[in-house]
Amino acid sequence: MVAGGPLEARHLRSAAYRNAAQQQKLTRTHWHIAWANGLGWGFDGMDGAIFALVAPMVMAEFAVSLPEYRSGVQIAMLVGIIGLYLWPWLADRFGRRNLLAINIAMFSLMMPLVALSPSWGFFVAAYAIVRFALNGEWAIGSMLVAETWPARLRGRIVSANRAAWGVGAALAGTITAVMVDSWGWRSAFILPALVALLAIYVRFMCPESPYWVRTTDRKRRIRAAIASGESLTEEDRTWFGKADKVGLRQLFLPDMRRNTMLATFVAVTNLIAFSTVGLWMPLFLREAHGWSAAEYGSFYVAWGLIGVVGIAGAGWISDLFGRRLGFVLMLVQGALFLTLWIYAESRTALWVYGLLWSIGFLGVWGPATIYTAEMYPTRIRGVGNGFSWALAFFIGYVLWPFVSVWIREATGGFHLAFLLIPVFMLLQAAVVWIWSPEHAGKDLDGIHI
Repeated sequence: MVAGGPLEARHLRSAAYRNAAQQQKLTRTHWHIAWANGLGWGFDGMDGAIFALVAPMVMAEFAVSLPEYRSGVQIAMLVGIIGLYLWPWLADRFGRRNLLAINIAMFSLMMPLVALSPSWGFFVAAYAIVRFALNGEWAIGSMLVAETWPARLRGRIVSANRAAWGVGAALAGTITAVMVDSWGWRSAFILPALVALLAIYVRFMCPESPYWVRTTDRKRRIRAAIASGESLTEEDRTWFGKADKVGLRQLFLPDMRRNTMLATFVAVTNLIAFSTVGLWMPLFLREAHGWSAAEYGSFYVAWGLIGVVGIAGAGWISDLFGRRLGFVLMLVQGALFLTLWIYAESRTALWVYGLLWSIGFLGVWGPATIYTAEMYPTRIRGVGNGFSWALAFFIGYVLWPFVSVWIREATGGFHLAFLLIPVFMLLQAAVVWIWSPEHAGKDLDGIHI
C-alpha cells in the first residue's frame, strides 16, 4: 500500500491498520473492530434499560415524585449531551480508537458509584457522569466500523453492532428479574461495571480509521504547502476551504445544509420515540396493567431479543435493497403493532403485540445509525454525528419528557403520549423515502469530498 502521508506511513507499519485500509476481504482485524463496537453498544443498552427498569424502585427509596424523577433524568441527560458532542468532536481531531477505549474505561469505573448512591442528588450526579462517558459510543463506534468495513457490508455490520444494544437490554431485564427482587435495585448496577472491563482489551485490538488518517495527512500537507507559499490545485483549495473551518460552521455550508437537516431529523424523531417508550414503558405496564417488576423485567428480556432480529434484518435489507426501504419497512411495521399494543388489554395481547412492535421500533435503529454516519464527510463526520445526536438527545430526553409527563397527568395515563409515537414513525418514513439520498454500497469518499 502507498501511504497518503507521514502519518499513514507510520500506521502502515501495523498489520491491523493494513487490514483495515483495504476493502477487498474481511480479516480478523475487521472482526476485532466489530466486536469492540458491539460490546460498547451492549453496555449502553444494558445501562439504559436497567435505569428504566429500576425507576419505580429508585423513586420509592428516595421518595421522589414523577416530576422530580423526570427532572433528575433531564439533568443527567444534559450532562450526557455534552459528552455526546464532545467525544466525536475530539475524535475528528485526535482519532477514533483511543477515545473509544476511554469511553468504556470511564463507564466501568463510574457504575459502582451509582450503586452506592446515598441520596437522590448523588444518584443523579453519578449517573450523569456515566452518561457523559458512555455517550461517545453513539457516534465514534459507528464511525470506526463504517470507516473500516467494506462498503458492501457497511449497513449489515453497523446494524448488527447496533443490535447488541438489544442484547444488553435483554440482559438488563434478566438482571432486574433475578437480582433486583433478591438484593435490591443497587445490585443491578454492579454487573455492568465488571463486564465493561472486558471491552478494554478488545478496544486495543482495533487500528485507527484509515479515512481519518488520510484526511489528517491531507490537512497537514495543504497547511505546509500554504505556509511555504506553494500553489494549490483547485481541488485541494476547495476541499481545504471547507475542512479548515470550525466544525459546526461546516455543517451549515450550502453543500452540507440539507444533509445536516435530514440526519438531525432522523436522530430527533428516533430519540423522541425511544425516550417516550424507554423511560415510561415499565411505569405504563405497572399503572395500566398491574405488572410487577419481575413481569415487566421478563418482558424486557424478550422485547430486547426480538428487537435484535429487527435491527439485524434491517441492516441486511438496507445493504441489499437500499437504506430507504430498510427505514420504511421497519417504521411502518413498528407503528402498526405499537398502536395495537397500546390498545391491548389482556396479557397475551400485550406480549404478542409487544414483541411484534419491537421488530420495527428497534429495527429502525440499524439504518438510522449508519444513516447519520454516511451523511457527513470524514472531515466532519464526528462533529456531524455529535451535533445530530446531541440535539436529538436534548429534544428527546430533556424537552420531550415534559410533554409526555404532562399528557400523562392531564389524561390519567400514558396512552395518548404513546399514541403520538406511531405518528412520528410514519412521518420519518415519509421524509426518508421522499428526500433522502441513497448511499448503499458506496465508498465513503465516493459519497462526499
